[in-house]
Amino acid sequence: MFVLEAKLRGSVKPFAVIDEMIRTAAFVRNRCIRHWMDHQGVGQYDLSALCAVLAKEYEWAKKLNSQARQASAEKAWQSIQRFYENCQSPSVKKKGYPKFKKARSVEYKTTGWKLSEDRQSLTFTDGFKAGTFRMRGAFDLNYYQPEQIKRVRVVRRADGYYVQFCLKHDRLEAVEPTEQVIALDVGLTHFYTDNRGNKIENPRHLRKAEKSLKRLQRQVSRKQKGSNKRKKAITKLGRKHLKVSRQRKDFAVKLARCVVKSNDLVVFEELQVRNLVKNHRLAKSISDAAWRQFFEWLEYYGQVFGKIVISVPPQSTSQECSAGHQIVKKSLSQRTHICSCGLVLDRDENAGRNLLAKGLELVSRGGHSRINAQGHLNPCQVSESLLDKFGG
Repeated sequence: MFVLEAKLRGSVKPFAVIDEMIRTAAFVRNRCIRHWMDHQGVGQYDLSALCAVLAKEYEWAKKLNSQARQASAEKAWQSIQRFYENCQSPSVKKKGYPKFKKARSVEYKTTGWKLSEDRQSLTFTDGFKAGTFRMRGAFDLNYYQPEQIKRVRVVRRADGYYVQFCLKHDRLEAVEPTEQVIALDVGLTHFYTDNRGNKIENPRHLRKAEKSLKRLQRQVSRKQKGSNKRKKAITKLGRKHLKVSRQRKDFAVKLARCVVKSNDLVVFEELQVRNLVKNHRLAKSISDAAWRQFFEWLEYYGQVFGKIVISVPPQSTSQECSAGHQIVKKSLSQRTHICSCGLVLDRDENAGRNLLAKGLELVSRGGHSRINAQGHLNPCQVSESLLDKFGG
């Protein structure tokens, strides 16, 4: 699936109707969760059947398109299924029991909406009759057929309302092989250090915006609860948080694209970030780095460019010597690796070399079965020249 996003433009009254649509979708999802909690043996089809019952029971719920109600029930089932999967996995400590969610988005399938002929306007045709909205940033829709649009999602954010089109399209870009490999050791001092010793500085978007965020938070606290001034202050605070979030995403997307496009094999750490943030002293810095988001974009661009992107366990990569393979115990404050074999280099560079060795070993023995996006190169059959050149 491929997602295109555009911002909706309209007046206050139609957006108030969209708010009702979003609240109704959240109501259906939360009622499905409650139904699952109150009754044993509830399955996905039971939740789908509940949507019709809610439409008969509540007149305002019937206004929402039937497929949009089904999409809300599917979201509820996804959270329930995730909970079941976590219960079966002993490595996951927090099982993620399904919770009630606040209203943030509404999702349509193939009905309940209509595009204009120029594909620059979107009309909602269900019982809410929200009307027609112009879209800013929807020019790329002209490159795709209407039949490719499988989902239409309306999302409310601090700076307005956005529509996301989920398209059935496999994004592929042909690039020339580079015969290069890279292994990334992420950190807080530097965002990552590769096996060659190259470092990328940590942008620290949240730390840089912390002063402004605290000032805006104080402004919210000073306003009377329920007043219009407080609502405006909350909106300003939300926009600042949204800007930080977009800065993180922009950094992760551009860096991941550059890394994957420049290398035929990318190895990164298989980190459990949810466990790392339990360290309260470092939790804010770890969250600000957003390693998980960066790793997800690495995997995405690996499919787009047909490159091999794999994760390997990081255990002992910082302690083991990349030359003599002896274990050299180091504390977090020790940033230089000094081994009895004579190897002296940066701690993170040493870890990067160990990660690369693990990645090459995994590929060479066929431990990675993913076929790339072009469908004609098996990662287990990576060129022998790469293995000979970098595998030692």
